[in-house]
Amino acid sequence: MAWLDRLLLFSPIDLAAVGVLLVLWLGLSQLIEHSPRRLPSTSRLMAGYRREWMRQFVIRDPRIFDSQIIGNLRQGTAFFASACMIALGGGFALLGNAERLQGVAAELVQAEHPVVVWEMKLLLLLLFAANAFLKFVWAHRLFGYCAVLMAAVPVDPTDPHALPRADKAGEINVFAARSYNRGLRSIYFGIASAAWLLGPWPLIVATVFTALVIVRREFASRSREILLGQSDGAHGDVTPG
Repeated sequence: MAWLDRLLLFSPIDLAAVGVLLVLWLGLSQLIEHSPRRLPSTSRLMAGYRREWMRQFVIRDPRIFDSQIIGNLRQGTAFFASACMIALGGGFALLGNAERLQGVAAELVQAEHPVVVWEMKLLLLLLFAANAFLKFVWAHRLFGYCAVLMAAVPVDPTDPHALPRADKAGEINVFAARSYNRGLRSIYFGIASAAWLLGPWPLIVATVFTALVIVRREFASRSREILLGQSDGAHGDVTPG
């Protein structure tokens, strides 16, 4: 069966629901990562603190505290990458036995669809899981790069190479966190995409709900208020990108 024939098995509202899912997923990433300076997202505020962390790292002695933080960050990315691998393995196993999924889903939605329809719906969830896995793996590697750059920072704060290398480590740290957050958003919307098994309208509702949760956490959360509550010079130098 050609891909065009497969798409014809879905109604226009199904395609519209998937379109809403993809637009909100990609659009929110752009909004969060390139938020306006007058309304910075929590992720953008934290990017400023990550850069400031590397500047303070230059004058901190000993630096065991900083290495422990990097180690914890790498452990977090490794955990989510492993979880995504497990989810991918389970998803592919279910994809190979879609008839069982068809029977369960048909009882829930009271509708009969060809097996290929359920396979396509499951494939969307697997695509989100695969994207999350790749983002977490890349974040894990970038945090490793950051650790190497930190080790290359001279112990002497007056060394002319100390601050430039610390700034490089700060930028790599920010890029690693960005990839990590993208992986988390893929998980959020991947979970929302599972609602498509119940139909297009549940998918739209789950997608909008997920988007609202993410927007609230990035732009209206208590943690963001704390970051903005007192000007300490850390988030004022956050640059877009």
